[in-house]
Amino acid sequence: MQRVTINTSTQRPSLRERFNAMRNLPPFLRQIWQTSPGLTLASLGLRLLRALLPVLTLYVGKLIIDEAIRLVALGLPHDLLDYWRQGVLNHLLLLLALEFGLAILSDLLGRIVSYADGLLSELFTNATSIRLMEHAATLDLEDFEDPDLQDKLDRARRQTMGRVNLMSMLFGQLQDAITVASFAAGLLVYAPWLIVLLALALIPAFIGEAHFNALGYNLNFQWTPERRQLEYVRQTGASVESAKEVKIFNLHTFLVSRYRTLAEGFYRANRALARRRAIWGTLLAGLGTLGYYVAYGYIALRTVRGDFSIGDLTFLAGSFLRLRQLLEGLLIGFSQVAGQALYLDDLFSFFAIKPEITSPPDPLPFPQPIRQGFVFENVGFRYPDAERWAVRGLQFELRAGEVLALVGENGAGKTTLVKLLARLYDPDEGRILLDGHDLRDYDLDQLRANIGVIFQDFVRYHLTAGENIGVGQIDAMHDQSRIRDAAQRAMADQVIDALPNGYDQLIGRRFKTGVDLSGGQWQKIAIARAYMRDAQVMILDEPTAALDARSEFDVFQRFKELSDQRTAVLISHRFSSVRMADRILVLNEGRLEASGTHEQLLAAGGRYAELFELQAAGYR
Repeated sequence: MQRVTINTSTQRPSLRERFNAMRNLPPFLRQIWQTSPGLTLASLGLRLLRALLPVLTLYVGKLIIDEAIRLVALGLPHDLLDYWRQGVLNHLLLLLALEFGLAILSDLLGRIVSYADGLLSELFTNATSIRLMEHAATLDLEDFEDPDLQDKLDRARRQTMGRVNLMSMLFGQLQDAITVASFAAGLLVYAPWLIVLLALALIPAFIGEAHFNALGYNLNFQWTPERRQLEYVRQTGASVESAKEVKIFNLHTFLVSRYRTLAEGFYRANRALARRRAIWGTLLAGLGTLGYYVAYGYIALRTVRGDFSIGDLTFLAGSFLRLRQLLEGLLIGFSQVAGQALYLDDLFSFFAIKPEITSPPDPLPFPQPIRQGFVFENVGFRYPDAERWAVRGLQFELRAGEVLALVGENGAGKTTLVKLLARLYDPDEGRILLDGHDLRDYDLDQLRANIGVIFQDFVRYHLTAGENIGVGQIDAMHDQSRIRDAAQRAMADQVIDALPNGYDQLIGRRFKTGVDLSGGQWQKIAIARAYMRDAQVMILDEPTAALDARSEFDVFQRFKELSDQRTAVLISHRFSSVRMADRILVLNEGRLEASGTHEQLLAAGGRYAELFELQAAGYR
């Protein structure tokens, strides 16, 4: 089995990096506000009100105890009902009713806050997910083929779902800070130095928590590639697409072994960090506990000496306990917020990626119709980090209204040429002209709207048959007559008519009611997708590989007939299909080797004639 490389780097973000990550909080909060100003104000306002209730409740409790002790000093009553009639218990009952009301109000506010936070979190997740998809749509194809960016995109997707709790954490921090201020104000009246003692006792726990939060972020960051592998292996081992080969080749043992190796490595790394965090967290938290009991002892001694009443003792002890808990929570929470802010780097850095292939500030109007066609002038392109040029020195014309075929062995540069034509990439050398102007001078959306492309690795959308065709022209998705016409052109209408629900039938096996299609049937659906678009340029990049020779010939013959007055490009390994083109380009290792009609290329000999004879011999 191939050895799995485990990432064991222990480098962690510096203190400066952790604090610098806090810069992510203002834009994060702005996004929350933009999601729903009303819910944001409701959550903050209710939290502000709820923040004052703990100190009020504790102070009312002190008054209740003092009142009870005063009544006891009057002598134990023989008849409580008589005392109640005389009004002796009125003040005590009023205080009890007030504390009960505060408890009910606190619980009610808590539930409303949770409700508001839940709605706001859901809206924020939806809005951020939409923004993520919209931004991803603007990026270059090159970006999606970069493994580092794939890691960043994977982390960004997880942050979209995983950072919603940061909102509640931040709002909760604000609420606790107000509560701390209210308790601190009460303690300042009695013993100001106790607050200083408490803060000093909690600092070590805060430092420890910040340290382990940074280690946790580093672990997740370093393991992003392995986690992507885990997800890939899990999907491969339990998906419809791979089920046949997994069974036939008995791959489940290999996949389970690979998954176990990756998962156990990640588990061991997490376990080691969790163990260290638990040990050090317990030791450092003990210092905070020690500080609390020193202060508690001091308050108890002052009460015995007569400086404080029993009610004061209860209020001070309760205030100090709550203050300690709240300060500890604030310090640890601040550390957690700083850690969460590090994760926001992944989300915002993804949004900061800018595409290189864009429309110019003042684009030329796209020609309607195309009059001259395309000209490749010494075009060269090399994929990022690749040593070999994918295409180089390409010099040819694609005339308006011409059907051009591209042939060549795998890796010759045929698909790369098509991607350059559709501006999925820009040339590294030379330029491509359209009616005498550089492709980069036209509006990108208009250019692609006028090009219909179906690649060999077309997408099988798990949508209805009609929607699978309709996505070819999204603004005509509900135009049933146009969808049916596109299906008829691609000879996909017979496939769809045989489905239980016709054009409304969900296709693919991902969902329960879906019906799967054969490879050839899927390809006809994909070709119909190209016909949905009223494009001036039509490109078929080996989309008929799953069809038999006769079916492919029929598809291409239909394509040639329907491409009248349109510029078209065909790519196929079957020479019986490409011979119908007006002109054929022969590519070899990224360079143009020959050009001409089928008859001209056969007469000239060379690579085309050699490949044609080899293929023809297989049918003799």
